Amino acid sequence: MNRSRSSHLRLLCLLIPIAMTTLGALRAEEVGERWGTEEREREFYPIVNVPLPKDTVIEAGAFAVLPDRRIAVGTRHGEIYLIDGVDAPKPTPSFHRFATGLDEIFGLVWKDRAFCVTQSCELTRVSDSNGDGVADRFETISDAWGYANYHEYAFGSKLDADGNQFVTLGLSESYYAHALNRGFIMKVAPDGKTTAFASGLRSPGGIGLDEHGTLFYVESQGPWNCSCSLKAVSQNSFHGHPASFEWYKYAPELGPVPELPKSETRIATEKYRVKQLVPYAVIFPYIRMGRSITAFSVNRTQGKFGPFENQIFLGDYTQSILMRATTEQVNGVWQGACYPFREGLSTGILNVEFTPGGKLLCGGTNRGWPVRGIKPFALERVEWSGKTPFEINRVTIEPDGFKVTFTKPVDQAVGSSTDSYVISAFTHPYHAGYGGPEIEQHQPGVKAVSLAEDGLSAKVVLEKLNQGFVYELDLASLRSRDKDELLHRNAFYTVNEIPSR
Repeated sequence: MNRSRSSHLRLLCLLIPIAMTTLGALRAEEVGERWGTEEREREFYPIVNVPLPKDTVIEAGAFAVLPDRRIAVGTRHGEIYLIDGVDAPKPTPSFHRFATGLDEIFGLVWKDRAFCVTQSCELTRVSDSNGDGVADRFETISDAWGYANYHEYAFGSKLDADGNQFVTLGLSESYYAHALNRGFIMKVAPDGKTTAFASGLRSPGGIGLDEHGTLFYVESQGPWNCSCSLKAVSQNSFHGHPASFEWYKYAPELGPVPELPKSETRIATEKYRVKQLVPYAVIFPYIRMGRSITAFSVNRTQGKFGPFENQIFLGDYTQSILMRATTEQVNGVWQGACYPFREGLSTGILNVEFTPGGKLLCGGTNRGWPVRGIKPFALERVEWSGKTPFEINRVTIEPDGFKVTFTKPVDQAVGSSTDSYVISAFTHPYHAGYGGPEIEQHQPGVKAVSLAEDGLSAKVVLEKLNQGFVYELDLASLRSRDKDELLHRNAFYTVNEIPSR
C-alpha cells in the first residue's frame, strides 16, 4: 500500500469515529443553527490565511514557539519547518525546512537547542550539530512502546515544571492493544527514563497542561466513549478502555490491574467500583460540539486574544471548527464546560498554538475523511479584532446550580427572569459499544436566578442537580445592556461532583 493511501486509512481510524446513533443523522444546518453564523463570528475573530510555499504540503500536526519568536511546525509527512513572519499584519512568512525523514509528528518541544519530537515510533531528539540550519543528528530519547499498526499514533505534551514529557499511545485498533504499552500514557523524564503513567486510552488526539497546570488528554468517541472528551490525568489513573490491561504485567509502577468495568452501566457509579477509573472531565456532545476533537492550547496572551484568558482552545477535525473549554476541581475531581467558538476553518484541524503576537495558529489536513473545510491542508491564524462579543464567558458549578459569567453586562430585566435560562440534561451509557446515545434526558427546571449588580454574572438555582450528567445551557433569550444577542447561545457543563453548601 502506498504512503498516501495508508495515511488516508490511518487518519480515518483515528479521527472519524462514526456513531450508529440518531445523532449521526443530525443535519449540517442544525449544527450551524447551534453555532450561530460565521459572518457574526468574523466581526470579532477574523481568520487570516498564512500563505504556504508553492508546491509545499504542510499538514501541521504539532507546533512549537522558538525563543526568537519563530514558529516550528511538525507535519504528518515527518518534516519540521521553521516559519518567520506569522504575526505580520498581512503575513508573507518565510519557510525553512529544518528536518525530514520522521514519521507523523504529533508533538514538538524546543529544549537545549534541539527539538524533542513525538512521532509514532519514538520520542526523538533532533538537532543541528554543525550549525548549517539543517538537522543532522537524530537521537532516540525513548522508544518504550510498540509500533506496527496504522492506528498506533503517539501524541506528545509540552514539558511540565520538572522537565517531564508525556506521550499518549493510541490502541492498535479501536478495541485492541496488540503492541507493547498501547493504551498507556508514558512519562519520559529529562534523562529519558520512561515509565507507565496511566492506562485506559482508546484513540487520543492530544495531551497537555490545562489552565491550572493539570495534565489533560483529548479522547475520541468510540468504544467505552460515547462522545469525545477531555480527561484529567493523574498517576496510575485508568481512563475507561480495558484493552491496555494486558500490559500491566510489564508496568509494575502502575500498581494492580483495575477491576474490569461492566458494560451498560454509568461511569458515575462505576468509578466507585473501579477505584482507578477517572470520569470524563469535559464531555463534548457528539456532533453538536465536535466529532473528532484534537490537540489544545491555553490562552495566556494577556488580553491579546480578547476576553477568554486562561481558557483552553481546541479544534475539531471533521467539522473544521474551534471550541473553548474551562475546568475546575470539585471535591478533588476535575470537571468543566465546553463552548462553541469559531467555525469556517479551511481544513480539518489537528493542532493549534498561540503565537507570540497573541494569534491562534491552526493547522491540519483533510486527508483520511471528508471534512467541512474546503482545502486539503492549510495554515491559518485566528485573531481578535478588538471588539468584544457578547458571550458566555465561563460556567462554574454551585451547590444548587451554576454560576454563569458573561463578557458584557446582561440586561437587568431579561437577565433576572428564570424564563431566560433554558437548561436540560442527559447522560451516556458506559459501555463497550462504539459511541452511544444520549439517555435519561430531562429538564431540571430553573428555580431562581440572581443577576449580579454589574450584570456580568448570574447564579442559576435548579430544582435538582445530579452527578454524572451533562447540563446544556441554552441562553438564547438573553440580551446585553446594549441589546446584543449572544454570539453563541449554548454551553455544556459536565457534573462529576457537586460542591457542599
